[in-house]
Amino acid sequence: VQLQASGGGLVQPGGSLMLSCEASGSTFNMPTMGWWHQAPGRRRQLVADITRSGITTYAYSVKGRFTASRDNTKNTVYLHLNNLKPEDTGDYYCNTNPYNSQYWGQGTQVTVSS
Repeated sequence: VQLQASGGGLVQPGGSLMLSCEASGSTFNMPTMGWWHQAPGRRRQLVADITRSGITTYAYSVKGRFTASRDNTKNTVYLHLNNLKPEDTGDYYCNTNPYNSQYWGQGTQVTVSS
């Protein structure tokens, strides 16, 4: 199974981005999926997850600003980032939740800067 995140980029504070993560390889019905954020020099932290039926949970730091969604027919999960702040800068990864260490992909980089 490969999980490839994409959609990152450079954005000004207050801006928005849409991240995608597609699962590929073998037969993989995505279970609960999570999005992790790793700020420079910091540990990777779970910021959002979404169950197969679409129930979402968010970290306090992103609640009200980030929205997770998924399309099970495409084996893809999304993370819509709104009202971005400089502290949102870092690499974003998707994985199952709880994570499987074999599923970490390269992540996608988000930089929030004016």
